Amino acid sequence: MEQVSWGVVGIVALALAVGIFITPAAAEANDTKAIEQHIVQLDTRYQAAVERNDAEEMAKILADDFVLVLGDGRTFTREDLLEKARTKAVIYERQVDSQQTVRVWGDTAIITALLWESGTKAGVPFDIKLWFSDVYVKTPNGWKYIFGQASLPLPAKP
Repeated sequence: MEQVSWGVVGIVALALAVGIFITPAAAEANDTKAIEQHIVQLDTRYQAAVERNDAEEMAKILADDFVLVLGDGRTFTREDLLEKARTKAVIYERQVDSQQTVRVWGDTAIITALLWESGTKAGVPFDIKLWFSDVYVKTPNGWKYIFGQASLPLPAKP
């Protein structure tokens, strides 16, 4: 019988103690957390691109068959949003989301957040908050924003 070196046993014990050996469930939880963080960063990057009217950056994130549905029933395609950015139809002072919550199911992730946007549209100022849910899907080219749905603007608080 071969003798086991205490050095090897010690290394294995240390590895177990510091978590080098990760169970499949723990690895999946770590992957989910990493995806959640990536989606938060990606959606924040998208909102910043909208604020700057950066159609090039928006195009990198939006899926080709993207659809946005607003609370009043209007819908917009990827090209609609890119054209609005190119023509600067809206000049944003703020386009910031908070209270982000991400849920991941395989190759699909949904982020829900509170959006605060302000600026001018056709010379008319606006300052609103609304809830949105954005759906991202994992594609061969990375995560893409494929669908969004926004609430009506929330009532202003006194």
